[in-house]
Amino acid sequence: MTADGAGPSVVLVLAIGVLAASGVTLLLERSLTRILLGVILLGNGVNLLILLGGRSGSAPVVGTGAVEDFSDPLPQAMVLTAIVITFGLTAFLAAVAYRSWYLTGDDEVQDDLEDRQVIRLAERNEVASRDLGGEGPNDDPEQVDPGPARRRLRRPGGEQ
Repeated sequence: MTADGAGPSVVLVLAIGVLAASGVTLLLERSLTRILLGVILLGNGVNLLILLGGRSGSAPVVGTGAVEDFSDPLPQAMVLTAIVITFGLTAFLAAVAYRSWYLTGDDEVQDDLEDRQVIRLAERNEVASRDLGGEGPNDDPEQVDPGPARRRLRRPGGEQ
């Protein structure tokens, strides 16, 4: 807020815009590390936006001043809740990224069979047919478990 309480400062609005825009951009990447950073940046931008929505003033403690001079406690409570939720989501995504790195040596999200099928149908401008089932457990291509991916070890000198 500005010194006279008239509204948010331009710097704060620009900071929210930059945090939100860079967060959304990083969320659209295929690397889990970049997705994690995008969640963190977007969460911080939204928290600042929620705080901007509240009224500034003195601490909202009963008995310390006039009620009209208090800041709005609801945005502060919402931001505290959002911080806890963002922290939990960050911990979950960090665990998923670590597990992906441990299993495959890379944290990039790979296409699965459904993604490839959707891409092929979109290129031919077709609608997916219904899966009527009836196949045996080993005959259904949608239920194939390819097994764990082999871990790629990176050796010095660019050799694979």
